[in-house]
Amino acid sequence: MTTRLCIVRHGETDWNLEKRIQGHTDIPLNATGRAQALAMSYNAAHHRFAAVYSSDLARALDTARYIAEREGHEVRPLPQLRERHYGLFQGRTAAEAARSHPAAHALYLARDPDYDFETGESLRGFARRVVDGIEWLTRHHTGQTILAVSHSGVLDILYRRATGRPLETPRDFDIPNCALNWFHADAHGWHLERWADRHHLAHVLVEAPE
Repeated sequence: MTTRLCIVRHGETDWNLEKRIQGHTDIPLNATGRAQALAMSYNAAHHRFAAVYSSDLARALDTARYIAEREGHEVRPLPQLRERHYGLFQGRTAAEAARSHPAAHALYLARDPDYDFETGESLRGFARRVVDGIEWLTRHHTGQTILAVSHSGVLDILYRRATGRPLETPRDFDIPNCALNWFHADAHGWHLERWADRHHLAHVLVEAPE
């Protein structure tokens, strides 16, 4: 049987605007992020979801609550959907990281799969965590449609898994805040149905990195 998943990146935060790496740092939504989440909830309300899940970080949980309230659901936190831990890069911009840790920054740009930022997660380990979380969701919601709010790093992993792209290749696709990204999982694997549906964000969309 097929399980459909709508995976949404959380709304904007002030650190997104500053291009500051958040990782596990628990930064709240800003006013634009809340407007994005509200717009997303109206668009997603055209679909019916059996359950609403979220990363356990506030920016994702607060985004998920907008659609959960419209659906009459409680948000179910799932730690496997949390953003990658960027270790010594958390709280820094990429420019600051390049100045303070140039060798580490080079590994970051190269998407070295085994570099863990000294106190964080390797890309390979992060991908394994994300895959475990999504496979758990598909096992527990076989034949259903569910929504989950997560982070750009998680969506990067899912896009690559569904399209067969290696972890090490550069990211050449956008991951907008509060866009709808549709996947389905069946006996043949994971499949991408629709990516970055963001027509509902025309008046509030702000592009931002991790």
